[in-house]
Amino acid sequence: MNNIVEIKDVTISYRENVALKNITLNIEKGTSLAIIGPNGAGKTTLLTAINGLGNVLSGSVKVFGVDITSQTRKKIGYVPQSSAIDSRSPISVRDVVMIGRVSKIGLFRRPSREDKEIVESVMELVSIKELSEKPIGHLSCGEQQKVAVARALAQQPEIILLDEPTSNLDLKSQKEIIDLIDKVYKEKKLTIVFVTHILSHIPSSCKEAVLMKRGKIVWFGDIEKALNKDLLSELYDCPVEIIKRQYA
Repeated sequence: MNNIVEIKDVTISYRENVALKNITLNIEKGTSLAIIGPNGAGKTTLLTAINGLGNVLSGSVKVFGVDITSQTRKKIGYVPQSSAIDSRSPISVRDVVMIGRVSKIGLFRRPSREDKEIVESVMELVSIKELSEKPIGHLSCGEQQKVAVARALAQQPEIILLDEPTSNLDLKSQKEIIDLIDKVYKEKKLTIVFVTHILSHIPSSCKEAVLMKRGKIVWFGDIEKALNKDLLSELYDCPVEIIKRQYA
């Protein structure tokens, strides 16, 4: 197998709080993986470990077969939870997306024609080209989240990490983001790691799942087997009924 992420016996803490406990996980290149679990399960901390951050007390994290460095992190795109941006922010959408190129071109270097073409291409892919000159603060939360995806893609990553990217969005925007992730996976063939605690928000492109609870991985495998009422009822400590998986 061609593992792009190898996590072995990793424990991570924040001060006295142990967020991950002896986690072991291998992610194969080209996988679209959902990390599922209740709030406080350690899902975001697991993304943090893949991204080379966090206070690792023990164990090892390798990405692309090596320990994580500033160079390897350039190949990892990250999309955080949606958050409100000051409506007075004057920076344009195009400039926000161009920030994704900074790790490639350097902080104080001017973008080349190629950099500009990459930015235009990802804005086209994400369907925000008509917003390119608008101030980022004038966009809706859903539009801002599309810009965040475009910014991550402008980095030309091999792995993209998405931390509950549908949180705080209305129903229409949630579906648009989920559909967008499926589109990106289909067209870019990236390794995608998608965190959520809402089962209906899992993109249809996700074929594998990690179930997490109290800082531990309690199940890993085929997502259709993971979407089991008994397994999920135990995961969430409440009765869960699976009616039908929501495909994009």
